[in-house]
This record gives sequence, structure tokens and C-alpha cells, in this order.
Amino acid sequence: MPLPVVAVVGRPNVGKSTFVNRIAQTQEAIVHEQRGVTRDRSYHHADWNGKEFIIVDTGGIEMSDDDRFIDSIRSQAFMAAEEADVVVFLVDGRTQITHDDQEVARYLKRSKTPTFLVVNKMDNPEDESAIWEFVSLGLGDPWPVSSVHGHGTGDLLDAIVAKLPDLPPDEETDAVSVAIIGRPNAGKSSLLNKMTGIQRSIVSDVAGTTRDALDAMVEHDGKSYRLVDTAGIRKKSAINESVEYYGYVRALRAIDRANVALLLIDSSIGLTDLDQKVAEIAKDRGCALIILLNKWDLIEDPEQRARIQEKVGDRLTFVGYAPVQPISALTGRSVSRIWAMIDQVAENHSQRIATNKLNNYLAEIREFGFMPSEGKKRLKMNYVTQTRTCPPTFTFFANHPELIDDSYSRFLENRLRERFDLVGTPVRFVFRKKD
Repeated sequence: MPLPVVAVVGRPNVGKSTFVNRIAQTQEAIVHEQRGVTRDRSYHHADWNGKEFIIVDTGGIEMSDDDRFIDSIRSQAFMAAEEADVVVFLVDGRTQITHDDQEVARYLKRSKTPTFLVVNKMDNPEDESAIWEFVSLGLGDPWPVSSVHGHGTGDLLDAIVAKLPDLPPDEETDAVSVAIIGRPNAGKSSLLNKMTGIQRSIVSDVAGTTRDALDAMVEHDGKSYRLVDTAGIRKKSAINESVEYYGYVRALRAIDRANVALLLIDSSIGLTDLDQKVAEIAKDRGCALIILLNKWDLIEDPEQRARIQEKVGDRLTFVGYAPVQPISALTGRSVSRIWAMIDQVAENHSQRIATNKLNNYLAEIREFGFMPSEGKKRLKMNYVTQTRTCPPTFTFFANHPELIDDSYSRFLENRLRERFDLVGTPVRFVFRKKD
């Protein structure tokens, strides 16, 4: 059974993302004074007095249509309210009731979901006179809070968690965290929607539509997965808006907490320098990796397909351990194969290899006879053991570890991969001196 859900809805700039960050005790939801920064539903883990729940940050609800994303944002916010166990309707205590406030209240009154009317930006806890105007919205007594300073949030949370359903013991399972990464407009949101089976993210042909990292819990063949759709990663020099920079930071954080990264490459454009950069980021952060060649249905020429795959192999040799799968996120072609690939690379990413097997591997290295030397110094490898997982990390003890250069380290890695199943996962080596 999944954790209960609390959805935060309201018009733009009433402080929803600040409120979510306060409750979740993170800075994951992007906060910016620019209208429309939050577009999709953004899910965050929260805990109050031992009661865990998911709090959902939504795009601002507006009833006007002067923005091409307004309809999608409004739909996403209403969908969050429909799937929630509790709704927090946030209004701005510094302004009067607006038409949008009234329209949202009218919708929520028709809903059977328990709703809390919360008046934000009440920074002076001694003065609550402004909140009573909002009683006319017909959603019960208002709750005054200050998302910035935290005033009133404790009492509000006490009331919210009292309305949440209890989670049966031992029902939660460990979920594999999967980050969907790539440059803008590669099809990440389309893939998330196809893998979850619902219209989970706003899909648009405008690069940069997704700005936050968005979590979706999915169960497939009895296993739980947390899919994270991230903002498209651009070169830092190409990031003009501060909001896009924050989205870039969220994407990096999503990779940091993921077990597996799905690198989406737009086959219709081909492999770019930025695709290489994104793959390098995943490797540097120790994330297991699967490379997906998206929009494969647009490439009809067999020779062109072969050239694309050859280019991927040539230019992504530094992540040559990552399996490659052509797909179409739009039509669903080969998307079903991704689940088995995720399971395989996640298992390899977290596996632990017995020390005796590793030292049998090291014995073969010694028998091979290829040992670096310098003057009278000759490398002698004494012992190896695995010291970490996620990614697998191996510590080698040697008499002169300073003799080990990048070339010899690659030799050790290649022989290790020949002997053990390490498909999809990077490995790390540590070399220590032992007389």
C-alpha cells in the first residue's frame, strides 16, 4: 500500500512550493517569484510525529487562457486533488479573494476529499484579522500559517495527519529509484507517461517544459519502482533563466538518489556532445545506466540505424558497460523491455562479490604477468576485497600502488567485467599500500 497523499493546490504565487519545502523539510520544490514556475505535480516525502506521507506540489490554478500551458497546469492540479487523501487549498493572506480562488473553492466543495483552507503569508501570528474574509469561500475555518517562518504549520499538520489513513505494517517495499535523464525535448516525459500508463507529466514540443524532478511510484510484476522525470540537462553556459538552473540542480540531485538512470537520446537528431556530458554525470555519480535510443520509429533507413548505433558505441566508450535499447516512447515500441533491463542493472549495481572469488580473479591477473614497473620497483598485487556497493567498489592492496595508472586500471576493470556480471553499473577502484 502506498503512502497517503496530501495535495497542495491554489493559484500561482500564493506560496505553494515554499509551503511544501517547509513541510517536507527540503528545498526540492523550486521557489521563484516568476509566475508558472511549477508546472507538473511534484512529489516529496514528509513525516510528522512518525506519520509518513507524500506531499504534492502542483502548478498554480488559473482560469484564464493566456498561457499555452494553462490548461495542462490546471488539469495537473485537479488530478492531484482527485488522487489525494487530503487537499490543502492555499490562499494568499496579503491579498483579497480573487476570482480564481472562488473557482478553485467551488471545485473543491464538490469533491469528497477532506480539504483544509490555509491562509499563507500570515507572518505576524498575533494578527489573524485578515483570515476571516476567506470564510466566505465555504471550506470551513481558515488555518493561518507562514510558510517562510513556520508559524501555524505544527497545528495544521496535527490536523492533517489525523485525517490520513493508517498505513498497515510491513506493507511498504523497497522501491528501485529510476531517474529518466537526457537533454531537453528528448522524450523523457513521454516515456514516463508510457511507463506509468497515465498522463503523468505535461508533454510539449517546447524544450524545457519540465523544470522540477517529478516522482511517480509504479508497481510492475509485483515490484515497486520510483520513476523520476527530470528537467532536461543543458550546458551551464546555455542556461539563461535562474529557474532552469534550479531545474538543472534538481536533475543532478535526482541522479544522486537514483539506483538506475535511463539516458534518453533523440535518435532523430543523433548523439550530441551534451548526451555525452549527461552520461558522464551519471557515471561520475555512480549511477547504474541504461541508454535508450528514443524516436527509433522515425529512423526507417537500416544503414542510418546502424550508423547511429555505431556512433553511440564509439563516443560513449567510457560507459561501454551500459546496455543500449532502441525504443519509441510515443508509440510504446520496446518500452516493455526496459523493466527487465532495470532489474538486471539494479541487481548488478547492488551486488556483493565474495572475497575468495575476487582473489581468484586477482590470481589470474598475476599469472597473466602484466605488472607495471618503474626502475627497480615492480607492482605486486597482494589482495582485493569489495568495500562498497551502489556502485560496486573494490579495494586493492599492493606494494607500490603509485605505479597503477589509468591504463592499468582499465585493464583491471576489463578483466573484472569478463569474469563477473557487471552490465549496466560503473565500478570504482581504490588502491592502498601494503608491504
